[in-house]
Amino acid sequence: MFGEQAGSVELLWGGRERPSRGPKPGLSLERITRTAMAIADLGGLGAVSMQRVAGELDFTKMSLYRYVPGKTELVALMVDTAMGEPPAPADGAAGNWRTALRDWAEQLAAAFRRHPWLLEAATGPRIMGPNELGWTERALAALADTGLNGGEQLDAVVVVTGHIRAITQVSASLGLGSTQAKEPEQVMSALLNELLVGRSDRFPALTAALASAAETDSRDQSLEFGLERILDGLEAYIARRAAP
Repeated sequence: MFGEQAGSVELLWGGRERPSRGPKPGLSLERITRTAMAIADLGGLGAVSMQRVAGELDFTKMSLYRYVPGKTELVALMVDTAMGEPPAPADGAAGNWRTALRDWAEQLAAAFRRHPWLLEAATGPRIMGPNELGWTERALAALADTGLNGGEQLDAVVVVTGHIRAITQVSASLGLGSTQAKEPEQVMSALLNELLVGRSDRFPALTAALASAAETDSRDQSLEFGLERILDGLEAYIARRAAP
């Protein structure tokens, strides 16, 4: 059924045992995965190769193949390890779908900021591991008692995830990691203000919006602003569904 992705299924879901003997002590599936993650954290997903990982571990590339069939399977392990188990719901989230889903989204954004390469790796048709599916499970559990049917719950999770991905992608494209003090809107505002010098007559609405945002300290809130508006929409839709 899984065809070429069967190797990922076996590694992620425990169907394949680790080798009982290795070329020399110290090599393990977890060590290989975390070394690859460290490479990706520094240089992006493109920097990861079986040869590079083997070199960092001071093993031969053939030694790695005793544990991982190839890069596709390695990336699948990296994604599931980087995601980790979904964090426990925040205090006050029990019985409150909006609080629970907001907390989930903020935690997801934090995971993408810690490992920007996840934005590229965790996309498209692929085998997902138990940790990643656990995140989906938690989001759906938050919506379980809202009156939304299964398809609507899944769509809601996709919409929220898409917003989180979009904003964190902007941060990644601007080179803003989790340790950076600047937010993407702050960087973009600075660039736009430079471009608008002497051109405000041509772009009056943009000039006025940037000036107002600076005066009211309403910049750097796109992730929170968008998330709250999505939740507003879901809340209104849920209320309409519940109305007699």
